[in-house]
Amino acid sequence: MLRAPSTDFWQVGIVPLALEDVDPHSLRAARERITWLPDAGRWRYLADPFGLVRNDALHVFVEAFDYRVKRANIERHEFALSDLAWRSRTTVLDLPFHLSYPQVFEHQSETWMVPESYQAGEIALYRAVDGSLNRWARECALISGVPGADASLVEHEGQWWMFYTLVGPGARDQRELHVAHAPALTGPWTPLPANPVRVNREGARPAGRPFVGRDGVLTLPVQDSSTGYGGATRLLRFPVLTPQRIDIEAGTERLTGDLASDSHTAGLHTLTGCGGFTLIDVKRIDRSRGKQWLDLKRRLRRLLGN
Repeated sequence: MLRAPSTDFWQVGIVPLALEDVDPHSLRAARERITWLPDAGRWRYLADPFGLVRNDALHVFVEAFDYRVKRANIERHEFALSDLAWRSRTTVLDLPFHLSYPQVFEHQSETWMVPESYQAGEIALYRAVDGSLNRWARECALISGVPGADASLVEHEGQWWMFYTLVGPGARDQRELHVAHAPALTGPWTPLPANPVRVNREGARPAGRPFVGRDGVLTLPVQDSSTGYGGATRLLRFPVLTPQRIDIEAGTERLTGDLASDSHTAGLHTLTGCGGFTLIDVKRIDRSRGKQWLDLKRRLRRLLGN
């Protein structure tokens, strides 16, 4: 008899804490005050949240994955800033390849997004058209010819930095951290000769927007996949970050799904700040046989040309 597969389902939450204040104790204490995004529907999930505050609203951008087609597009969920009441859901970027990890940010009076698009063989920059958060145009490739994943950008001490991983054999994306730098957002981007700068399944793949902590040290959330993909997040600190030298300090605290949820306890793999909020996603694992039938139907549709 065929073994029932394991299928991951993620759920996105808004934690009413600034990112610098999130630790295992504070996250557990805040769990009853977490606002969860609406259920995505059968065989779908939402993950990889990033946010923008604009006027009276919090805009949460997420990967919206559908197992029926085995790829995702990018959705925007709007919440009232005053009470986090959910207002609307809009698909804002839908391309012929998988999209996820929609890091959004503002720079020089423009709004930008760097979604994961490793299936297109590039790390690309998108710009909001006419300031609309629902229309995006590809601006340029930042790094071409690489299956880059979870690219996380930050401007720090007069230079742009990109933290990313590469998809490849042996689950290398779960254990490698690569770094590139540039004089401007649009480049030219130069990967460090020492890449990968860290190889460690306990904390290498980026897991959210880099930020400068209260001690002035640049800090990057990373995934800890030592117990399974996206099992937890932890923090990496970079007290020295130059094109010639990188010093990395790995935090020991792990943030796990059970700290935030009773139903999604198997993982927590995104941790990103947005104003006074922290956005997270947590995972549950389904072990039913429904996924096998779903995969079979998808293969039959492909064979029949539908």
